[in-house]
Amino acid sequence: MEGKPILLDTGILIEYFRNKEKSKSVLYRLSLNRFEFKVSSITKYEVLLGATGEQMDFWKEFFDRVQVLPFTADTAVVASEVYKALKSKNKLIDIADILIASVAVTNAIPLATLNFKHFSRIEALDVLDL
Repeated sequence: MEGKPILLDTGILIEYFRNKEKSKSVLYRLSLNRFEFKVSSITKYEVLLGATGEQMDFWKEFFDRVQVLPFTADTAVVASEVYKALKSKNKLIDIADILIASVAVTNAIPLATLNFKHFSRIEALDVLDL
């Protein structure tokens, strides 16, 4: 039985990878709740961009095990609306974060992130408070 789907932000993956005690990572704690993990194609890009050659096997196996949600034409519309809304309030966040959030909004699933403060600025986004 699959659990509730959630979109994992890049920071959660990096924190898991860097944490020597995996059982203390946010990703591990989330796995105990039986969430169905998904990532955006933007997160996959960010992780692979920073990965060294020796880390690629780990990340390839990880991305083979989770559903990678694409950045679509509909997502582009949502992202542009989010950007404009944040800019009008002078509360812009990093563009990659806007793109990731827009994937979550488009797919109507909550986002798990270590950066609650930034992502909570996006009204249409359901952000898990970790």
